[in-house]
Amino acid sequence: ESQFEALGPLYTDWNAKINVISRKDIDNLYLHHILHSLGIAKAIDFTDGTTILDVGTGTGLIALMLAQRNEAALVDAIDIDADACAQARSNAAKSPFAGRIHIHHTPLADYRPPEGTRYDLIVSNPPYFADSLPCPDDKRRVARHAGSLDLPDLLRDSLALLAPGGLIALILPFDRREALLAHAHVASLYPVAETHVSSVEGKAPKRLLVALSPRIAEAARAIPLAIETPEHHYTEGFTRLMRDFYLKI
Repeated sequence: ESQFEALGPLYTDWNAKINVISRKDIDNLYLHHILHSLGIAKAIDFTDGTTILDVGTGTGLIALMLAQRNEAALVDAIDIDADACAQARSNAAKSPFAGRIHIHHTPLADYRPPEGTRYDLIVSNPPYFADSLPCPDDKRRVARHAGSLDLPDLLRDSLALLAPGGLIALILPFDRREALLAHAHVASLYPVAETHVSSVEGKAPKRLLVALSPRIAEAARAIPLAIETPEHHYTEGFTRLMRDFYLKI
C-alpha cells in the first residue's frame, strides 16, 4: 500500500481526535486537503538552509512535506490549537525530519521567531469559510473560519517575518482569489506564481495555489492543474507534480 493511500485512514483517525476538518468533508480529504498540501511543497524551489514558517499547521502535514522536499530546510510551524500542536509534535517526532521541524503553540500575531529568524518561505492553508455561519464547535470554528485569521492580518504579519527575497505561499478556495489579490495589493505584495486547481479536467477551478513577493514583478501567468480526467484517472500534470511524495501514482 502506498504512502499516499495510507494518509486517508491516518487523517481520519486524527480528525476524530482533533476535529479540524468538517466531518461532512472528510470524504474529500485528498482533493480538499492532502493534495494541495503536497502541491505547495512541490511548487516552490528550495536551496540549502531554506527557512520556512507554516502558519496554521494543524497536524503538521505541510510542514512534513516541506521538510521532505529539501533535506536542509529548517521548518517552524505554528498553530493556536493546543491539541493540534501536540499531534503535530508527535507526527514530526516520528518522522525522519524530527530535528528540523519545530512546533510552536501561538497565534501568528504573537509569534516571535527563535533568534530573530526571518523566513525564506511562509506557507499557509488559512481558514476559508469567510462568509458561512460560524461553527458551534470551537476547535472546528477556529480551524475552518476566517474569523480567527483574516487575510489582511495574515499578509501583514507574514510580511513582517519575511526574509529579503522571500515568498508567501497560500492555498485558498478559488472564489477567494479576487479578495486575496486586493488585500495583497494593499500590503504591497505581488503574485509571482499561480496554479488554478480543478478536481476534473474541464471543470472550473476549486483551489488556488499562489506565491506572493514584496518585489514588484510582472503579473504571474496562471497555470491550470486538473487532478483527474473525466474517466477518474490522475492527469499527467498532477502525476508529475506528486510523484516524489508517494509510491504508487
